[in-house]
Amino acid sequence: MRSTRPNPSNRAAAAPRHGLARVLSKLGVCSRSQAEKAVREGRVSVDGKVVLDPERPTDAQRQRILLDNEPVVVATRVYIALNKPRGIVTSAADERGRDTVYDLLKEAGLPWLGPVGRLDKASEGLLLLSNDSVWAARLTEPKHHVDKTYHVQVDRIPDQALLDALVNGVMEQGERLAARRAVLLRSGEKNAWLEIVLDEGRNRHIRRLLAAHDVAVLRLIRVAIGPLALGELAKGQWRHLSAEEVRALA
Repeated sequence: MRSTRPNPSNRAAAAPRHGLARVLSKLGVCSRSQAEKAVREGRVSVDGKVVLDPERPTDAQRQRILLDNEPVVVATRVYIALNKPRGIVTSAADERGRDTVYDLLKEAGLPWLGPVGRLDKASEGLLLLSNDSVWAARLTEPKHHVDKTYHVQVDRIPDQALLDALVNGVMEQGERLAARRAVLLRSGEKNAWLEIVLDEGRNRHIRRLLAAHDVAVLRLIRVAIGPLALGELAKGQWRHLSAEEVRALA
């Protein structure tokens, strides 16, 4: 009797494909949300037929995808470091008309790039942007615990007990907030600078952690992500990452 056991190669061929919006994002041509919008607006076709469902299973290797009547191909991967100034929003567009990080890049001739993680409007320093969604996901997934180093000016002179408390952590709105490391860099008469290292990033993590101890943040600057330091990059300026830096972060 002939065996009916499935052929492993057949199982691979029948593996579920990604949704169309995700495929566009993984190809690096736009963000997932931008892809969903383009599909719903009827701007995307697959094998000659307009598709309106962003979740439609699609195989980029076997099917012809057009966006605005132009063939979609894998974008050249771009990785940049930007020194985000204070007061700039980390988003493609702002409903309140505030300046965004993309205003700093609009004359650079770069392809679409997405932020790898976030810095809130009042924070400044090292921000990564890339159109490599797989690389970005590896860098931002909590399980990878990539260290992020911040220099934080606070409105008091902290003692060792406060520094220990930042590492021990607190529960705030159902989330545990803690620093991996907190040390005093320097102090004046009324305020001080701390170096705080996080190995995970929750929304407004450092500000909420310090506020739980009645400490206000005066300035917050991200100075490193993993082994990549902000260095001498001027405010509002950006540079390409080297291949070695990209590999080191991944």
